[in-house]
Amino acid sequence: MGNRIRRSGWGVRDRPGSIACLMAVLRLFAAARTAAGAARDVLPGDTVADVLDAAVERYGPEFAAVLPTCAIWLNGEPAVATAALGPDDEVGVLPPVSGGCAR
Repeated sequence: MGNRIRRSGWGVRDRPGSIACLMAVLRLFAAARTAAGAARDVLPGDTVADVLDAAVERYGPEFAAVLPTCAIWLNGEPAVATAALGPDDEVGVLPPVSGGCAR
């Protein structure tokens, strides 16, 4: 993943008494990218599900409608929603695609 964004680690909200939370890179492809209007973002979350929930909140119902059809990857491997995130993790949202050569 040559274009991977590197982050320094934990993102902490600056308000007194706030809780530290992890920030993960979210990469969006095809219809998910179109629905979100972005190819990449950095969102809070300790798990894959947390990051996806933050994405739905940020991008709204059009993105939420695409998400159930998507494959979710963590660092280039299939992921489960409960997977815990580390400081350099990247979550990918890949909708199904079709195409190719007709014979």
